[in-house]
Amino acid sequence: MDCGLSYTKICLHQSLPFKVKTTLLSSFSSSTPSSVGCRRLLTVVASGNSRSSKCEFSGLNAPLEPTTPTGRLLSTVLLNDRNNFHVAVQKQLEHLAYDRDQALARMYLSFGSDEAFLHRRIAEVKELECQASVEDIMYILISYKFSGIRVHLVPKLSKCMYNGRLEIWPCRDWELESIHSCEVLEMVREHLTIVLGWKEKSNVTDNWAPTKVQKLQLCRVYAASVLFGYFLKSASLRHHLEQKVDHINRDLGIAGSSQLLLSELRSLGSETVPFGRISGTRSTSVGRIPLVREKKQEKLKYYVMSFDAETLQMCAKPKSKEALNLIEKHIYALFGDEKTGLIASGGVISTSLASLKRIVLEAIAFGSFLWDAEEYIRTVYQLKEN
Repeated sequence: MDCGLSYTKICLHQSLPFKVKTTLLSSFSSSTPSSVGCRRLLTVVASGNSRSSKCEFSGLNAPLEPTTPTGRLLSTVLLNDRNNFHVAVQKQLEHLAYDRDQALARMYLSFGSDEAFLHRRIAEVKELECQASVEDIMYILISYKFSGIRVHLVPKLSKCMYNGRLEIWPCRDWELESIHSCEVLEMVREHLTIVLGWKEKSNVTDNWAPTKVQKLQLCRVYAASVLFGYFLKSASLRHHLEQKVDHINRDLGIAGSSQLLLSELRSLGSETVPFGRISGTRSTSVGRIPLVREKKQEKLKYYVMSFDAETLQMCAKPKSKEALNLIEKHIYALFGDEKTGLIASGGVISTSLASLKRIVLEAIAFGSFLWDAEEYIRTVYQLKEN
């Protein structure tokens, strides 16, 4: 089974620290520690020797390259004119929304005429073009967020391998963990323990000891971790808003329970501006939130454990088809063969626990930033519901 299919079948509750049924990477095998030579920003090690490779952390050397003129334009703006990046993104989204709406309007006006089929086909093509452009925008927004913490996405792994050996340096663990609150970080570290066997107080020798893992297995863990990061962002915002409104209800002496939309909470000073710009008044994807006055202020971990299946799915599932497509394309680009793009089912990677931790932390951050990008785009452009 290829990764593109397998990741869509991973239930997010299986990646939650307290509900994991299996340890995906528990069968990692370790051998005798050896010295790790390093190059400037990424080291590829084989038999204790380093060798130059195409694997570099520079510019927007992300696994997935823009495929549309809009994506290429914005990637250039991000590299060369970062101060005007948001303005450029806003204009491109408005332009795409206008083009799509105009094509749909012409299609509706032509119903019953001889040109109805032609305008319907034009609208379909325009829809596909706009979707591809929006997915590029979403990816570049994620790259923007990574650059904000001075972390580059790991390039295509096929460029970073030498004799089956991969090491990533520097790991940027602190930067990747810095985007999370203390409660979220606690759950992230539990996730690392579950899927990697990582220990918080492990020593340098253990972290850099040679370890083997199947590429397809690592691919699945990466996909599950992306969804886990997306879930944590959605659930933590929901938790924060419930606590804030519960506190306000107590101050106002409001008894009982009520229903409140997130859009109605923006005036309360909630931090829902993922890219430093006001996101508008549209309801976001955390949905309706039950507010109960008597509800205790509980930790995020235990709050999430109380979710029923419907609420869990609402927080875990990407809300748009564009986001779902982007996850799949990014994973294929990262793990797929450089020439064919396919993911070998029998490939084995020799690496280290430290590098695996870096990859999983990146995946969690990717999911969190994907949530931000999706919300940002929704304020201007109507995404397809997943």
